[in-house]
Amino acid sequence: MYRVVNKRALVKRLFIYFLPLLLIGVLIGAPFLLLFLGSFSLLVWHYHQLYRLSDWLLNQRSFNPPEGEGAWEQVFEGIYHLQHRNRNKRNELADLIRRFRDGAEAVPDAVVVLQNDLSIVWCNQLALKVLGLQWPTDHGQRLDNLIREPKFAKYMHRGEFDEPLELESGYSEELVLEFRVMPYASNQLMVVVRNVTRLKQLEQMRKDFVANVSHELRTPLTVVTGYLEMMDGDMMPPAMWSKAQNTMLEQCKRMDSLVNQLLSLSRIEGARRQDNDKAINVPQLLKYIETEAQSVNQEKGHILTFNIDPNLDIKGAEDELRSAFSNLVFNAIHYTQPGGEVTVNWQRNATQACFSVTDTGDGIAPEHINRLTERFYRVDKARSRTTGGSGLGLAITKHVLSRHDSHLNITSTVGQGSCFSFTFNEDKLV
Repeated sequence: MYRVVNKRALVKRLFIYFLPLLLIGVLIGAPFLLLFLGSFSLLVWHYHQLYRLSDWLLNQRSFNPPEGEGAWEQVFEGIYHLQHRNRNKRNELADLIRRFRDGAEAVPDAVVVLQNDLSIVWCNQLALKVLGLQWPTDHGQRLDNLIREPKFAKYMHRGEFDEPLELESGYSEELVLEFRVMPYASNQLMVVVRNVTRLKQLEQMRKDFVANVSHELRTPLTVVTGYLEMMDGDMMPPAMWSKAQNTMLEQCKRMDSLVNQLLSLSRIEGARRQDNDKAINVPQLLKYIETEAQSVNQEKGHILTFNIDPNLDIKGAEDELRSAFSNLVFNAIHYTQPGGEVTVNWQRNATQACFSVTDTGDGIAPEHINRLTERFYRVDKARSRTTGGSGLGLAITKHVLSRHDSHLNITSTVGQGSCFSFTFNEDKLV
């Protein structure tokens, strides 16, 4: 620790300075005059040093202090070290604040720091996007005045933050936001806002899936159980037995198909190693599908047209892609009114391979298109069960295409028909 002035050294210097003046003054008979002149000279010198100190502190052309003399050397040196310590502390504090802000910006949630009166102290960039805040315009504004939701205002004013608040809100799209509030510092609050829209959608999809798969299995089980209960009584007439046997066999096949499709969907939902891809003779594969389609189409009487490029092959998993191709073709046949047209194209478009199935069916309303690839989702449930559909075909197709770096495109006009298509990039071509 630096001492600004050493008292003993100061007294010693004053004694050494004034003693010769007193002795000379006594010799010439004017001691008080010499002491006055000495004191005045010392005062002028100290004022000069004060001026140098003031000039350095105000202008600070250099961080290093001016050269001091005598006691002022210790003063300059002490101020210099004091400034040095303060500057280090300021740098440490600035670095701490910078790390805090960098950490808050790296958090995948919106963060807002509030005073106890709910006025905004600071927020990260994600809060500007999620909550629609403007910085620094909203600095000092009350958050409950910017988020004008009675539910939010009631939650904040109640002051009970054990449970998070879920709030439906949106600026560019509908969002479900989860607000968590916790004490921060001595008189502040930290609000962490998380976008849980996707989680809510997944939760709803899970509930729908459980309900739908339960319903799909319950229907054939009810049929089989009903016939078995009839067999438990009197002997069933031969004519009814034949009908019952065919019906139970049909329902068992339906359950078996549903279980197989669920297993298939579960298998292809995970990531796939593309280094095991093999060349697929797509024209030959589509030829097999065309033969099957002609057999399925006998009752419908559609005009089936297959436009296939005989030299266009790709790399991938053959079983999975066969499922994707056939699902789209058979769906078009099943959901198009008898006597319609179904056109299948497999052609090269610049550097891409393009597959499309176009039909002249009833078409699909816009509000249904984005949900078609959900499990068990049906536009017309009664009609789908009549055709034997399980509601899993497009979900399987979606996952297969995703595993092959592609995605399903759906365009449709009500009353005119639909087109289901997807493309493969150049790296998939053989």
